[in-house]
Amino acid sequence: MDVMEDTVPVEEEEQFEDAYEHIPTACHMDLQSAIQETQCALNLVLNNKFSQALDLLKPWWRDSMYHALGYSSILVMQAAMTFEQGDIQVAMATVKEALNTCQRFRKKNSVVRSLSSLLSRQSNLQEEELHAELCYAECLLQKATLTFVQDENMISFIKGGIKIRNSYQIYKDCHNVLNVAVGPSGDSDCHRQFEGGVKLGMGSFNLMLSLLPQRILRLLEFIGFSGNREFGLSQLLEGTSGSTLRSILCALTLLFYHTYVSLVLGSGEGGVAEAEALLEPYLRKYPKGAIVQFYSARIAALRGHFEKACSGYQECVSSQMEWKQIHHLCYWELMWTHTYRQDWPQAYRYADLLCRESRWSKAIYVYQKAAILAMMSPEDARQTGDDVVELFRQVEGLKQRLAGKSIPLEKFAVRKARRYKAGRPVPLVLPALEMMYIWSGFTIAAKRADCTEALLVTVEAAEGRLAAETEPSEFHVDDCCLAQMLKGLCLKHAGRLIQAELCFTYVLSNENAIRYDHYLVPFTLYELALLYRQQGDHVKAAAFMENAKSNYRDYSMESRLHFRIHSALNHLKSSAAATA
Repeated sequence: MDVMEDTVPVEEEEQFEDAYEHIPTACHMDLQSAIQETQCALNLVLNNKFSQALDLLKPWWRDSMYHALGYSSILVMQAAMTFEQGDIQVAMATVKEALNTCQRFRKKNSVVRSLSSLLSRQSNLQEEELHAELCYAECLLQKATLTFVQDENMISFIKGGIKIRNSYQIYKDCHNVLNVAVGPSGDSDCHRQFEGGVKLGMGSFNLMLSLLPQRILRLLEFIGFSGNREFGLSQLLEGTSGSTLRSILCALTLLFYHTYVSLVLGSGEGGVAEAEALLEPYLRKYPKGAIVQFYSARIAALRGHFEKACSGYQECVSSQMEWKQIHHLCYWELMWTHTYRQDWPQAYRYADLLCRESRWSKAIYVYQKAAILAMMSPEDARQTGDDVVELFRQVEGLKQRLAGKSIPLEKFAVRKARRYKAGRPVPLVLPALEMMYIWSGFTIAAKRADCTEALLVTVEAAEGRLAAETEPSEFHVDDCCLAQMLKGLCLKHAGRLIQAELCFTYVLSNENAIRYDHYLVPFTLYELALLYRQQGDHVKAAAFMENAKSNYRDYSMESRLHFRIHSALNHLKSSAAATA
């Protein structure tokens, strides 16, 4: 049954799902039974029954490749949603154990000879051995996902890329198996499950690799990696069809890409329409599922329906109490959704909840809480009972190191908060809006003209205060440049492009006078390039992006900007090819 074309009434679907979830535990586990039971566990997850899903898989996860894969997948999914280091470490240990389980089912000589080589020698790969290759590769892909979640530092991508080369090669070999029509019968359910797994792997790898900046991709191509964005998207989209174990995983991968990756690490073109189409059948099948509700609320926010998004996130929180980390993910989004509207007391409320409940990054949460407090009126700030100076002073002591490295965003927060360490602190200018920019929030706020206009008023008020300073501090030029960059963003989204260009040019003209916030110049070059692209001057846009990419080093959020430039340059090339 094709899940994308399912027309069964909701009542019947719910009865079907309930019946499907309660298959008695098997005493013998063949391949078909293992796939079926793992699919039951996935349905339990989508109905918020997380512990039941793990309980279903646990008896067999060290003896069945699909139970091992399912068990680790749930924990990896949890880690990817929560970004908490404890979850990531547990998931990583589970993935390593799952790899050992899958290894026992693999063709013994496949570790030294590729599947395609085995096929060319007419070896008889059993159906179970083909699935073992697939499950092994999928577990390795989970390791890559955890590396991605843990740190966006360039070195981590290189190390992670080298570690998962074997996974990529297995997927390519499995893809060749499908292309040469060798292996299990194309009519069998096991074959369809195998095909769905190949599409998930090939699609995810190609999409992930296509995001990497050119200087990293050149290194990876040297060891056999290459990424094609369109191929990756098409493979994942094909994988969403049907009712295989990987259908929902392909859909969730695409949802994450369209609603987060393409915005935070891309040039702002989120695939909202595509995300809506992907989510619609799952909204009917799992209307109370927290994961489905979360993405529904995220799509509403990307549409500019902020009130609807807030209600959706609150419903997601209320839908289950088992995975509290999903609550934290909702609090994070609620904090930003209220920030877009400059509802500072409500934004502060959720920042405070994150500080008290979440363990992901105390430094970032406390900095964010202090940044929001700094934006509030004196009366509202007094009612919180917190002191903005004391909060900023806590940030540096909360910084953590992972694998010997600091989290880039934490380093940024610590550096900004140091202005409050001195005996006479120099207040930050528009700190919450600066963080909003780093998370691509201006693009989302721009869906509402009233929000953009209100943000412009706030930025211009700060601009006026800076101009009125009688004793400028050592941070004065940096603060003026930040205000001008944020003002330029507001003006650009309001359609006032000439004025926006003047703001961006102001930042560039003061490059040599900036003392601390050196990131402002390459980021402004990038924003000016997007402005020229919007005006149709693609040659000038590309030149400014290349300038930002090639001539600046060792500034805050450098990796994040290189991802965005890579995405924007690809967009320019696609546009040029389409008009050629």
